[in-house]
Amino acid sequence: MLGTWVNGGAIIVGGGVGLLLRGGLPERFKTILLQAVGLAVVLVGLKGALGTDAILVVVISMAVGGLLGEALGIEAALERLGHFVEARFAKGRGSFAKGFVTASLVFCVGSMAILGALESGLTGNHQTLFAKSLLDGIISVVFASTFGVGALFSAISVVVYQGLITLAATALKPFLLEEVVRQMTGVGGLLIMALGLNMLEFPRIRVGNMLPAIFMPLAYALLERLF
Repeated sequence: MLGTWVNGGAIIVGGGVGLLLRGGLPERFKTILLQAVGLAVVLVGLKGALGTDAILVVVISMAVGGLLGEALGIEAALERLGHFVEARFAKGRGSFAKGFVTASLVFCVGSMAILGALESGLTGNHQTLFAKSLLDGIISVVFASTFGVGALFSAISVVVYQGLITLAATALKPFLLEEVVRQMTGVGGLLIMALGLNMLEFPRIRVGNMLPAIFMPLAYALLERLF
């Protein structure tokens, strides 16, 4: 769990710096920074999406995971959580929920989040999460300066999400074959690309509702092993 705790701390520190810059940073600079990060997120997602050749598994995972997430209303639940925290801790800051949801998704669905958490749980090696912490800390500066304090609360999402993956990794070790992890990374890459497009204000994609798709390759491997 060390890597996950460091990751959460980096987001809080970076977000704190972003809050200090928020008042003195002109709007046009915030806009160009967010667009620059959005393009970089698209690139990171594209690289992850091309990490597997199992296109059929990725397509099926996206379709089944998207339907499941839509039925569960994951993105709406995340937004409600953001509004709840906003009402409790940040009254009058309308961008809180947007910052919380956007930052939580960007920090949680990437390949480094999955691979780093799995590596941390399976081998005790935290280097991937340490590298992710540095990147997330830089991105959180931009998010906090644009959206405000909501971006800092995404650290909670990261600690819970990556922590659960780390704790589950030992139990799922027999099923986490290299190809399965690559397929999960490929699906995660597509979701990261969608987040980047959302940040660039393309027609909005409900990425939160597609989160279950990341775990469909693992479900497929489990079913294949059973039957």
